[in-house]
Amino acid sequence: MTSSLRDLKVYTTYPHSCSYLEDREATTLFVDPRQEVDQTLYSNLSVIGFRRSGNHLYRPHCEGCEACIPARIPVNHFAPNRSQRRTLSRNRDLEVELTADIRDEAAFELYRRYIEQRHHDGDMYPPDREQYLSFLDNAWECTRYFRFYEQGRLVGVSVVDELLDGLSAIYTFFAPDAEKRSLGRYAVLWQVEKARELNLDYLYLGYWIRGCRKMAYKSEYRPLQLYLNGRWSDLR
Repeated sequence: MTSSLRDLKVYTTYPHSCSYLEDREATTLFVDPRQEVDQTLYSNLSVIGFRRSGNHLYRPHCEGCEACIPARIPVNHFAPNRSQRRTLSRNRDLEVELTADIRDEAAFELYRRYIEQRHHDGDMYPPDREQYLSFLDNAWECTRYFRFYEQGRLVGVSVVDELLDGLSAIYTFFAPDAEKRSLGRYAVLWQVEKARELNLDYLYLGYWIRGCRKMAYKSEYRPLQLYLNGRWSDLR
């Protein structure tokens, strides 16, 4: 099953408070939840800037605002800078395990601590198991769960979707007390290496948002491509 993008039904939400920019309202364009989705359709939508949350595919569609810009790393052209090389070196001792799901208590407990200590002012606070599972579930059988262990202790989880042309970084959560490891940045670097290993071209990072401090880290990865005016171009 693969539907033409022209045949898709899409809807918009009512304006609501923006999660990233203060004093702004946001409107979201999303694909009809009844649409049957497979990896091909999902991949094609990602190329034109859609993301997923749970089983929903969406894209910002805000009147008078284009701050949220889809971003991706062309992995075969990426070379880590000095700071990123240090981050890679600090985390070479971590062991990585691929698992089928994250329904166990250890993964949820890590997520709970991460949200409570790092994002207590965000939409996902307070952490809730039902919301956690619906947000990070295995959509269309292309989701991969990578766990990072420090001497047997779970310190990080990256939720990654495998598309036809790349990996899509859905979400990473990690131990708040492991700050010196820079696990959030390391997870991006590790996913770049994983995409190369799988002979994929891109790592999709979601949205780079002008004026949003929480999303500023994405511009550290160069070259970074942004989807503007219907085409991907390097951030300069």
